[in-house]
Amino acid sequence: MKPGIHPPYRPVVLRDKAAGCAFLTRSTATGDKTVTWEDGHEYPVIDVEISSAGHPFHTGTARVLDTAGRVERFERRYGRGRE
Repeated sequence: MKPGIHPPYRPVVLRDKAAGCAFLTRSTATGDKTVTWEDGHEYPVIDVEISSAGHPFHTGTARVLDTAGRVERFERRYGRGRE
């Protein structure tokens, strides 16, 4: 890597306000606000709209779509296809 052209990679806190949780991770993103973390150090905080703590796929609340009905409707409209 060339020196001096990459942004600094430092610890930041990603805070998911919808789920009410926060993660300490490393990133090149910066935030204007800071927060004191559990270890007593102060880190920049970045508010995110959704994280793994609140995402339906990770929490198991994802909805299952009715794909069988879509396939049947497609086959009725356009035929079974060439066999």
